[in-house]
Amino acid sequence: MTTLIGPRGGPATPTPVDADLPVADGLCDFSKLEKVDLSGADLDLFPDDPRPRSEIRVVAAMSGGVDSSVVAALLKYAGYDVVGVTLQLYDHGAALKKSGACCAGQDIHDARRVAEALGIPHYVLDYESRFRQQVMEDFADTYLKGSTPIPCVRCNQTVKFKDLLATAKDLGADAMATGHYIRRSLDADGRSQLTRAADPDRDQSYFLFATTREQLDFLRFPLGGMKKPDVRRAAAALGLQVAAKPDSQDICFVPAGKYSDIVQKLRPGAVEGGEIVHMDGRVMGRHDGVIRYTIGQRRGLGVATGDPLFVTKLDAPNKRVIVGPREALLTRALAIGESNWLGEGSLEDACAAGVPALARVRSTRAPVPGRMTLVDGMPGFAFDVAEEGVAPGQACVLYAAPDGASVLGGGFIASTVSAAD
Repeated sequence: MTTLIGPRGGPATPTPVDADLPVADGLCDFSKLEKVDLSGADLDLFPDDPRPRSEIRVVAAMSGGVDSSVVAALLKYAGYDVVGVTLQLYDHGAALKKSGACCAGQDIHDARRVAEALGIPHYVLDYESRFRQQVMEDFADTYLKGSTPIPCVRCNQTVKFKDLLATAKDLGADAMATGHYIRRSLDADGRSQLTRAADPDRDQSYFLFATTREQLDFLRFPLGGMKKPDVRRAAAALGLQVAAKPDSQDICFVPAGKYSDIVQKLRPGAVEGGEIVHMDGRVMGRHDGVIRYTIGQRRGLGVATGDPLFVTKLDAPNKRVIVGPREALLTRALAIGESNWLGEGSLEDACAAGVPALARVRSTRAPVPGRMTLVDGMPGFAFDVAEEGVAPGQACVLYAAPDGASVLGGGFIASTVSAAD
């Protein structure tokens, strides 16, 4: 039975949905996985635990996509006591009409069908209120401050790895597994650490920098050593209907990528127009809200000049969009806030010592070399070569030098230092 229950601290009595769906013994022939390359799968979740795997309960966070579905399947195949959990993050009726993003109505349906095929219990958790407060409203407020938010990081940081993790423990789980492409390992002192995925094109470390050691002790990432084609082959071998399902691309609550529409809906009346100003002080035109712009933007400025102009700064308090030439986008250093540190010692000590590291300031960019430093008294990073288009609100994820394999942690970009300064 698929059951809809409140988050931790919610109603004591679950509200059943789709109660006509029985828990089946499962329809999958797991022997077919023997023909799939699973050498990269991390299925030995508790190497030092003497208990049989059938007595080890693992909650599989199932988004309805192929990755998390295969995680649930592999855990079942490996012999664990598996419980599937899916999050309902916004109105179920409206969500049914939203496709192409995780945790939408169709995804809940897909996760339910996969759980039925695997023969595992499945729960849908109503986290709509928490998601709105902790992710959607933060998204709107960050844009209104002139920064560029990353809601997927906030979701991992709060709803998934805090609230959902707590619920997994309430369900009696020994661990929670997700479909993220990242590797968890233990250092020489037995402490949990994060390592980039074996497939660099799938690595999701940028979105997981805020995961704490305490959370890592409970989390498992079975797909960290696998290639995406092998994951799809595993799903196809088991006959899972999500085997060919496209990966989600959009932010789940933003229809068609129209960020400004969401901000206006959540904060009606808060969006105000203002001036587009050149770095030299010239007023170039007007805009209808700083939320419609981001650092590095060139298109859609509505300013006619002979030379290309780019957004170099968003001055939200004064409702100004600052523009300038491309070279003005170069940043030599940045400060980070809301940091999480997984490296040796403390973040403050690493900054004071100027520890060499690599930094990644956008999910689509490769890590670049530099060193830890202090910027205006805050933890920060100085680039060896100035980086272009570094936007406050985005994440700066730090990796150990020289190869960048281990995740040291990171934080949200609070401020930047221009290469011209």
